[in-house]
Amino acid sequence: MKAYQGTFVKKTGERRTMRFVKLSDLPANFLSGKVKGTEKHNLPAGSELVWDIDAQDFRIFNNNSAVDTPREFEYTLS
Repeated sequence: MKAYQGTFVKKTGERRTMRFVKLSDLPANFLSGKVKGTEKHNLPAGSELVWDIDAQDFRIFNNNSAVDTPREFEYTLS
């Protein structure tokens, strides 16, 4: 599946590099096993909920403060 590596600047001013998969690229059965409940959250414009490959959890990637265009690569879920 498609995955990405990108760097953005956090609210603290610190740079964060993240390897992630967009929710639209995750298999439905993977999402259903990770999502609990149906509560929806409104994210600020430019922010995107993603699956952080290294943390093995959901995180927010801030496209508005991206240092570069996220680089695409192929990834297999384990």
